[in-house]
Amino acid sequence: VQLQASGGGLVQAGGSLRLSCAASVLTFSDYCMGWFRQAPGKEREFVAAVSWSGGSTFYADPVKGRFTISRDNSKNMVYLQMNSLKPEDTAVYYCAAGKKEAPIITVVRGDLEVWGQGTLVTVSS
Repeated sequence: VQLQASGGGLVQAGGSLRLSCAASVLTFSDYCMGWFRQAPGKEREFVAAVSWSGGSTFYADPVKGRFTISRDNSKNMVYLQMNSLKPEDTAVYYCAAGKKEAPIITVVRGDLEVWGQGTLVTVSS
């Protein structure tokens, strides 16, 4: 599995961004997917995860109600819609794939098969 994230940028507080992640894998629907982020001087943290079909999602408390993770298995894509952005959302965002056929909770716990490269999101106050 190879992952390519895009969509980061500079946005004002209260604004929105949509991150995209393209996966190069034959059976994308066999993998739960997630987004993580790492702010300057902090450890990488879980943001959101989505199940194989997209029917189940998990979110970290700081982003609940503001971020939405989704996937399109026909395009091998996973997305993170980020609304009502705050300066504390500033970070490098990484998409990640869980292990093949492993349940979504393993992504939430950080038990991952592969990381994509990061995309920087900067939220100005």
